[in-house]
Amino acid sequence: MKRFNILVTAGIIGIIFLILIPLPTPILDFLFILNITLSLLILVMTMYIRETLEFSVFPSLLLITTLFRLGLNISSTRKILFDNGYAGQVVKTFGQFVIRGNAVIGFIIFLIIVLVQFIVITKGSERVAEVAARFTLDAMPGKQMAIDADLNSGLIDEQQARERRSKIQREADFFGSMDGATKFVKGDAIISIIITLINFVGGIVVGMMNGQGSISEIMQIYTTSTIGDGLVSQIPALLISVATGMVVTRSASENSLSEDLTSQFLAQPKVLMTAGGAAACLCLIPGFPVPQILMISAMMIGGGYALMRRQKTIVADAAEGYVEAEVTSEASFYKNIENVYGLLTVEQIEMEFGYSLIPLADESNGGNFIDRVVMFRKQMALDMGFVIPSVRIKDSGQLNPNQYSILLKGEEVARGDILMDHYLALPPGGDADDIPGIDTIDPAFHIPAKWISEDKKIQAELAGYTLIDPTSVVITHLSEVVKEHLHELLNRQEVNNLLETLKKTNASIIEDTIPAVITVGEIQKVLSNLLREGIPIRDMETIVETLGDYGTQIKDTDMLTEYVRQALKRTISHRFSEAGQMKVLSLDDKIENMIMSSVKKVDTGSYLALEPSAIQNIVASATGEINKIKDLVNVPIVLTSPVVRIYFKKLIDQFYPNVTVVSFSEIDNNIQIQALGNIALGQR
Repeated sequence: MKRFNILVTAGIIGIIFLILIPLPTPILDFLFILNITLSLLILVMTMYIRETLEFSVFPSLLLITTLFRLGLNISSTRKILFDNGYAGQVVKTFGQFVIRGNAVIGFIIFLIIVLVQFIVITKGSERVAEVAARFTLDAMPGKQMAIDADLNSGLIDEQQARERRSKIQREADFFGSMDGATKFVKGDAIISIIITLINFVGGIVVGMMNGQGSISEIMQIYTTSTIGDGLVSQIPALLISVATGMVVTRSASENSLSEDLTSQFLAQPKVLMTAGGAAACLCLIPGFPVPQILMISAMMIGGGYALMRRQKTIVADAAEGYVEAEVTSEASFYKNIENVYGLLTVEQIEMEFGYSLIPLADESNGGNFIDRVVMFRKQMALDMGFVIPSVRIKDSGQLNPNQYSILLKGEEVARGDILMDHYLALPPGGDADDIPGIDTIDPAFHIPAKWISEDKKIQAELAGYTLIDPTSVVITHLSEVVKEHLHELLNRQEVNNLLETLKKTNASIIEDTIPAVITVGEIQKVLSNLLREGIPIRDMETIVETLGDYGTQIKDTDMLTEYVRQALKRTISHRFSEAGQMKVLSLDDKIENMIMSSVKKVDTGSYLALEPSAIQNIVASATGEINKIKDLVNVPIVLTSPVVRIYFKKLIDQFYPNVTVVSFSEIDNNIQIQALGNIALGQR
């Protein structure tokens, strides 16, 4: 391989010397034949490639072959002018074969070849390459989004996604290079015409100056050599131009050009028979050669009939073997133990659709669910600092047609029903006009709603209803489920990804903290605790720094979480306040003292050991205060002292998991606190 690389390099350098150094005629003949052979090789190569990237070196090769032809042109011109019109046996033979004793006819044929190559093939290839480059670049964003959609739906993995993105980039680079490389072909055709004129006129002038004979003899000599030299260069140029057109017009296919032509033409025997019958009708035109027409017609009709019989045989054989293949295919598949192990894989997030809901995820029918999932993952990363796993989407025959199911780690956690071609109408607050529809419950927030048809949309909007399309209903439900279980989706691999991202900007903090002070497993527990209570983990630098400060003295991950929460007070304040104000319920001192006196510490941490009656009294008091403010706030917030917060949260979480509990140390100084009530013993 290394020797071949050296040979290629030497060959490219040698092309330059062709322009400067006179060559003996035997070597020039060898190079002419080599040029024709290389052109044939490139043409055949373009016919057998399945996609353009299989021949990605073609733009550079186009430049090299063009330079090679120009070098040979200059060398042959030197020979024609210096050696009385003789530029080797190849040039002489080509000229004599085309002219055949008549210089005018030979020159006309040569001119036709040049014009066909320049006007038809070269010009067409240039235009196609230009359009292909433009459309390839325009299609890149759409292709990138399609890859992201497949990745999010679980159809491909990260490695496959990277490979597809790389392929798209290389395709864009290839067609951009081809757009420029075709200009070489065009320029080569123009300079060949100029060199031909120089050979002809210059040769006649040189011949007259050297006294080679009469004007007719001189014209015969130099016309032959000029046309021969032009053909020797134009035939390879024609082959390369055709190859260029083959490459730039190659559509996406899994087969080569010859395979596509064979399969697509032979797939329609009726077309062959019809064309043969139409060709036979040409016999009715007086003067047409009947034997030739009948021969072609018989070949096409006979070929079509033979193909039709062959297709019927193949279909019959396939029908016989279908049942057996269907029975044995599954057993054969699972003979491979790796395929059996594949059954053990559990997807982090899955969604199953009934067959009526499949159009939601079908992009060919206008479904945009996959694109919405992509945007949901992006927004979740911005809000919570955590990239959720890909959402695997599949259909299910076990669900009702209008049902969908959300699964986490293989188990169903939520289910909903939606109606296609309807809108989910959420009623406004207060009295509102009743809209005809199907009563239902919003799957995400569990509030009464209605499914209304398209014709009732305007009426519902005027009545103040909030209308949600089916796709948005499913996405909203998915987002709420993911938010609720976000802490379960954070595995150690994702923690390592977050740490690697931080390492790119602050490597020292990672090296100083992990694993000397705290392990990845402990960081995972802390991050899970934060996510469980809806605290974003985007500020990984602050989190790791805080863990590094306290991790040497404290090994209880719950207590470490409390210190991290205090370090993230700006984030917490921003998340749970509105317009610089936080509306809270305060916790009575007696309850705080009762909780603190009941905390029991063990080697693995601490726990709350309250009497059942005390727990009942605290929960009853909290229930009363929460019910009073449920119409004023969306999420109740309870404000406690720092030492009590974690224990009260664990206590109230059993009864009210959506209640947020914050401490005084977690509120920023510029946040105003508005107390809406006080949770005290004896209150109901």
